[in-house]
Amino acid sequence: MAIQAQVKWIDDLQFVARAGSGPAVVMDSSDSGGGAGPMELILMGTAGCTAMDVITILKKKRFNVTGFEINISGERAEEYPKRYTDIHIEYVVYGTDIKPEGIKQAIDLSEKKYCGAMASLNARINHTFRIESPGLKSP
Repeated sequence: MAIQAQVKWIDDLQFVARAGSGPAVVMDSSDSGGGAGPMELILMGTAGCTAMDVITILKKKRFNVTGFEINISGERAEEYPKRYTDIHIEYVVYGTDIKPEGIKQAIDLSEKKYCGAMASLNARINHTFRIESPGLKSP
């Protein structure tokens, strides 16, 4: 199953990204504040992925969840490529009659089996390129 996405340059370090027919997302450098930075989007995507898994599992367990949120933070290396070296996720579950062992099981299943974003953080990356300019051919 392949997912297509496109990123188009707008100006300076601002880009508009879209995956499939989904809504557009503005990306920008964190200094300008015109949109989320790409590394911030990695954290948001990871949190969203595991959130969907965990809430689905908790619903199947028939837990009375009245609220749910995730707080996520990442430590980045000082040197380029300034990758994430540590990511911390805090799951906050609101509700009644919720068993802590059931929440732990839901989180473990998400992190170890279901969350594609977490599994993709060490994905193999292949690339190609092409140049579009009159009279110039790509290699």
